[in-house]
Amino acid sequence: MTDRFQTHVLTLTTGSGERVVDLTAEIDAFLGRAAAGRDGLLNVFVPHATAGIAVIETGAGSDDDLLAALHDLLPADDRWRHRHGSPGHGRDHVLPALVPPHATLPVTDGRLALGTWQSVCLVDTNRDNAERRVRLSFLG
Repeated sequence: MTDRFQTHVLTLTTGSGERVVDLTAEIDAFLGRAAAGRDGLLNVFVPHATAGIAVIETGAGSDDDLLAALHDLLPADDRWRHRHGSPGHGRDHVLPALVPPHATLPVTDGRLALGTWQSVCLVDTNRDNAERRVRLSFLG
């Protein structure tokens, strides 16, 4: 019998630039083991003060549009009071207020119940931290 609660931590290298990383394939693989055809909830959490989780369309320019919108809303300049790190790093600490560090998603018959064009993505604008962890937790 599969446990009611399963968890797994993804470790990702996002590099030194702003990125939107599609996690959907890794989540599907996790749910294939953890959910085993059951219904429940998946929580996706990034335990970093400078990254978030978004459910968006990818591959058609929306991921780049998101980064452009965040750049417009949170410019990488010297206006930020939080000043350690690369220029404009203070904005990275404001990011999770706009793109939260978590998402809770329905799982039906062991699969994410996403819309046709939706993907689960890590949003990382922090150029100073190239290593990220994302915790996946399934509750059946």
